[in-house]
Amino acid sequence: MYRQPDFSHPRFQNAPDARFQAAPADGVLPEGFFSTTNLPTYVRVGGEWKLPRDPRMDSALVLDPDNVPRVLEGRYVRRGQMVAMGFAEDGAEGIYVHASGLMGDPDMGPEGEFKFMSSEVSREKPTDYPEMARILVDERERGGHFIWVVGPAVLHSRGRDTLAWFVNNGYVGVLFGGNAVAVHDIEAATMGTTLGMNGRGVPVEGGHAFHMRAINRVRAAGSIRAAVEQGIIETGIMHALVTSGVPYVLTGSIRDDGPLPDTITDVVAGQEAMKVHTRRATGVIMIATALHSIATGNMLPSYVYREDTGEVRPLTTICVDSSEFVVSKLKDRGTHQAFGVITNAQDFLHVLRHYVEIEAASRQPAAVA
Repeated sequence: MYRQPDFSHPRFQNAPDARFQAAPADGVLPEGFFSTTNLPTYVRVGGEWKLPRDPRMDSALVLDPDNVPRVLEGRYVRRGQMVAMGFAEDGAEGIYVHASGLMGDPDMGPEGEFKFMSSEVSREKPTDYPEMARILVDERERGGHFIWVVGPAVLHSRGRDTLAWFVNNGYVGVLFGGNAVAVHDIEAATMGTTLGMNGRGVPVEGGHAFHMRAINRVRAAGSIRAAVEQGIIETGIMHALVTSGVPYVLTGSIRDDGPLPDTITDVVAGQEAMKVHTRRATGVIMIATALHSIATGNMLPSYVYREDTGEVRPLTTICVDSSEFVVSKLKDRGTHQAFGVITNAQDFLHVLRHYVEIEAASRQPAAVA
């Protein structure tokens, strides 16, 4: 639950409006600008406390023409655009960061094991799969936008078919990954291996080149979608995404082979493609990828905000890895709302699917005799 600030309190009633200053040049912020976090941040404009549009960390606050603040990366600020100024986060300068609003009511006692920002990451803590399943089914029913961020370990650990099941059954709003995720999935579809290993994890003769052969087939087809339509790719995650109409964003790195024609190699263009979806996110599952998990986390607010209704609620963020390192790194980089699940990708996906199927079945109307 989210607890709204009490803006009737004198310290909010007596606070000044936020101060704005014109940007001196395109892509340059005025010295002393307010730098955003991913927490609910209220800006006082015209005597009214307002949440900004497009919240995320490491950006600036600018005023839209209708006097509603917007979070905008510095590189997109234009000369003369009005930028919020100040360093105080307690409302004294007209900007209030509500750090405790997502922590729940401390007087209400424990609210169950699955809580955000309430415990350290540990493989010894229980994982509430039924609660995660409930959240996923809820988001599917209300048309939410759940982001899945996955690394190639999902393929190597035999989680491929299970992730494709989540795609085909409407639990994936968009998939984020690197070039390797798609390459190894397509290698499995076309060559029967992932990184040259068969289903038992044993390297096969000549397998070191199989991923390159998979890349070449897609490049010859022109795109992943074209390869699916031409019958080159007939199974797996990318096939499920294309045939289900679920978008995906593949962002490359300096070590990529190929890359696939769908992989975005310009990092800023990659951020922009991801941002289209992080702005709409109502939940995130990150599995076995440090780079893309942290990158996605940096674009996310810690809450979901509907401007039309004023609703604010926590943004469910689940990070899955076989060690505490990635989850701790993600939280240290600012995505403190992330809930860590310390297990391997295969086990997580299979167990989560089991509970999602139970939860979804429990909501089906009883058959008429």
